[in-house]
Amino acid sequence: MSQKEDVIRCSFCGRTAHEVSSMVAGPEVYICDRCITDAAGIVGHETKPRKQSSTPRPPTRRSEAGHRLSPTEIKSSLDEYVIGQNQAKKALSVAVYNHYKRIDSGQHYGDYADVELEKSNIMLIGPTGTGKTLLARTLARVLDVPFSISDATALTEAGYVGEDVESILANLLHAADFNVERAERGIIYIDEVDKVARKADNASITRDVSGEGVQQALLKILEGTVAGVPPKGGRKHPEQSLININTSNILFIVGGAFDGLADIIAQRVSTSSIGFTAGQTKRMDKFDPTIFSYVEPDDLLRFGLIPELVGRLPVISALNALTPDAMKSILLEPRNALLKQYQKLFSMDGVDLVFEESAIEAVVEKAQKLGTGA
Repeated sequence: MSQKEDVIRCSFCGRTAHEVSSMVAGPEVYICDRCITDAAGIVGHETKPRKQSSTPRPPTRRSEAGHRLSPTEIKSSLDEYVIGQNQAKKALSVAVYNHYKRIDSGQHYGDYADVELEKSNIMLIGPTGTGKTLLARTLARVLDVPFSISDATALTEAGYVGEDVESILANLLHAADFNVERAERGIIYIDEVDKVARKADNASITRDVSGEGVQQALLKILEGTVAGVPPKGGRKHPEQSLININTSNILFIVGGAFDGLADIIAQRVSTSSIGFTAGQTKRMDKFDPTIFSYVEPDDLLRFGLIPELVGRLPVISALNALTPDAMKSILLEPRNALLKQYQKLFSMDGVDLVFEESAIEAVVEKAQKLGTGA
């Protein structure tokens, strides 16, 4: 760029070299220090980081190092909401960790690329009110995955009045806001699975549409299949558009009180003798609060579950009946403890609610008499 009368001027503002402190020269172009300062201010404003939202982000479900939550971290989160049941929490934490490790890592892994990892679906056995549903719900909250609860007693075999097993997947799809990808990594809790046990030890000659028939219908989705789900729930019909969901990575947790199973376990334990104790018998009371911890797959078969269903639930965890001390801790300690909830509700009206020790003991005693657990 030529400069008239050999006077150097800023190519942006036109000031001469005498009017500014300094001038930077480029190929046939000049820029003064003032324009450099102005340009720097403009660029700095446009590239300034956006102000962080004051709304807190939901807590990440991975540790700060970026890896998935370990079994210890999962159990610690469960401890905040569920009192006691340590063995069940440990078993659940390891099973859930292995389940999502299987999904995240894929099947191809070094020397074990041809080894197929099976799903670690879970069965929870325990009396009413011991925390089966709460454990499953808390797991989903900790892992930040969609969660749904279905009642096995509402299910019937396909073609009969009632809900078919695809309705279970429809509930999960609703919980995931119809995001199929999120639903396929979710958790489904099927309650009262003990109520679909066979009515007799022998296979049914007539149709058992709400018992063995439901167990048979559950097999495919537990194992992993692509199922067509009616978007609005209900039964499928030929003219209806369906949403396909792959259940291979959905974690299924089934639970039940299994009334009568304690008798089966007590009878087996009391009559069995192995090893150095052969010839001796160990008497077990069916009212022993830890009796479900002795459960074996054969006990479940005698109870009325079919072998194929038991085989698709490799993790079996028992929850013990609640003792008075455990009941008291449940009232006081968890983040969602009932007494804390009432104290918070009263505080919203400016009332300070205080519970006397005798009142807490009376509540525990009443709950124990009712026998409905927590």
